[in-house]
Amino acid sequence: MRIFLVFMLFILPALALTSDTKVFQKIQKDFDSIIVKDLGQKKLIFSKDENQILRPASLTKIMTAILAIESGKMNNVVTITAEMKKVEPTISNFKVGEKFYLKDLVHAAMIKSANDAANSIAIYLGNGNKQKFVSMMNVKAKKLGMKNTNFTNPCGFDIGNHASTASDLLKLTEYAIKNKTFNSIVKLEKYAFNAINTKSRYVVHSSNKLLAHEPYIIGIKTGYTNEAGACLIARAKSNNKDVLMVMLNVNNRWPNAKIALNAVMR
Repeated sequence: MRIFLVFMLFILPALALTSDTKVFQKIQKDFDSIIVKDLGQKKLIFSKDENQILRPASLTKIMTAILAIESGKMNNVVTITAEMKKVEPTISNFKVGEKFYLKDLVHAAMIKSANDAANSIAIYLGNGNKQKFVSMMNVKAKKLGMKNTNFTNPCGFDIGNHASTASDLLKLTEYAIKNKTFNSIVKLEKYAFNAINTKSRYVVHSSNKLLAHEPYIIGIKTGYTNEAGACLIARAKSNNKDVLMVMLNVNNRWPNAKIALNAVMR
C-alpha cells in the first residue's frame, strides 16, 4: 500500500500536465503574456505572466464598443467632425459632415479596427469631450475589477500610461460577451453601411484572419502597435467547449493562435 501511494505521488503531477499544457509550453516563448480559459467549466487552461502590465493596442476598442452598446444610443445619428478624423490609420476615411448611426461606427471600430470610428464614438458619447469618454472607460474598468488597467484613449494608441494586462482584458471580454449585440458584431467577417446623408457606401472587413478559416472562431478582436506588438483576443466555441484566449505581444500571431486553439478545441 505504501509503495502504491509513493507511486501515485510521482505519477499525478505527470498526469496533470495535459497535452494542451504541453502545446502551450512549447510556444510560450513567443508570447509576452497569455491567458486561456474554458468558459464552460470556468477553468483556467493556461497562463503566462497574465498580470504583466503591457500595451493593449486595439484590444482597447472592446471597452469603447461595450460602452457604446450600453449607452442605449446605437440608433442615434453621429455627424463626423474634423476632430473625429484626427487619428492615424487604420481608418475608414469618413468625410467631415457625413452622418452615421452610432451602431455603424461600432461595427467599423470592432471589425476593421477603424480608429476614426472609435474616435468618433468617444467624442460623440463624451458630448464633444473625448477625455470625458476616456474617464468613463476607466470608471467601467474599475467596476469590472481591472486593477492594472489605465486607458488614455479610445483607440489603443501608445499614449502616456495606456496599459492593461491579459488578466484584466480577460475580465473585460468575459463581461462584454454577455451582451448579444456585442457577440453579433465580433463574429462578422465584413459589414456594409451607408452614410445617411450622402449615401456613400462603406464596407469594412475583419482584421481577424482566423474568422474565415477556423469554423469554431466567433471573435473577438485583434490589435497592433509598435510598442504593443501583435495582440489577439480570440473566442472559440464548438460542441460543449467555449474557450477565451488573450495573447499580448506575440510573434507569429496567426500560426501560434491556430496551434493553441486547435490544442484546446480538439
